[in-house]
Amino acid sequence: MTEEELAREFAEHRQVLVGAAYRVVGSVSDAEDVVQEAWLRWSAIDRQAIGEIRDPRAYLIRITTRLALNKLREQKARREQYVGPWLPEPLATDDDPAAAVELADSVSMAMLVVLETLSPLERATFVLREVFDLPYDEIADTLGRSEAAVRQLAHRARSHVHARQPRHAVDKARHDELTMRFMQAAGSGDFDQVVALLAPEAVLISDGGGKKRAALRPIHGAEKIARWLFAVLADNPGFEIRMASLNDELAFVAYYDDEPDTVTFMKTSDGQITELYLIRNPDKLGQVH
Repeated sequence: MTEEELAREFAEHRQVLVGAAYRVVGSVSDAEDVVQEAWLRWSAIDRQAIGEIRDPRAYLIRITTRLALNKLREQKARREQYVGPWLPEPLATDDDPAAAVELADSVSMAMLVVLETLSPLERATFVLREVFDLPYDEIADTLGRSEAAVRQLAHRARSHVHARQPRHAVDKARHDELTMRFMQAAGSGDFDQVVALLAPEAVLISDGGGKKRAALRPIHGAEKIARWLFAVLADNPGFEIRMASLNDELAFVAYYDDEPDTVTFMKTSDGQITELYLIRNPDKLGQVH
């Protein structure tokens, strides 16, 4: 295989690899770094060895996931110094329909937040098995674990994720409708309507990274959440709210002086909003325009 053929093969799968890395690390910039490193590994591989690779896509996904796992472990060490809750970085999915199809499965903010609660090995196993349907023996080889251990990791990860999903499948149109109604109620200052749209046990998690106002701990309860949100809005009367497609779902973005300031995602269940995720750290808004 020539260098040009190597590059063409890698380019064909690049978006899939970004999706694999992003699901593991939760950061677009880190995912791009991982994929660049995967390219360096791929381009340096022995030409004879390449001829023995039966499925280049699966092979590249395995390389990328292994590198992403290393990156995630580095992240975990850095996050010990992070101010307040850490939320994944929003991912733009509206500019490229083909990319959105590749990335659609399991990149919702709610799913990524659940994946954050898994151990690094559980998370990598879940991505390789549940998203890409790799066989257990290949996952074991990728992670340097026995097949029996990988099956246990997959079972724990799957059970953990399923336990934190809504009891009933969420209709996308209904989710988008609730998001729109919440945005309109918040924008018009309708406190009672905001409270009504929130489940009584709703939770708000905000990520300012020490650079923007954010709650240092999750806020529980509809009225407490509403009071906190309206306090933030009162501090920022110049906000302009727009809808955006991020992480293959409808989110709303607050702009200040035409620059993105806050991205809000929602998790819904049984016709109410159960969780809100606010990303305010400017370092995480590079994909938002």
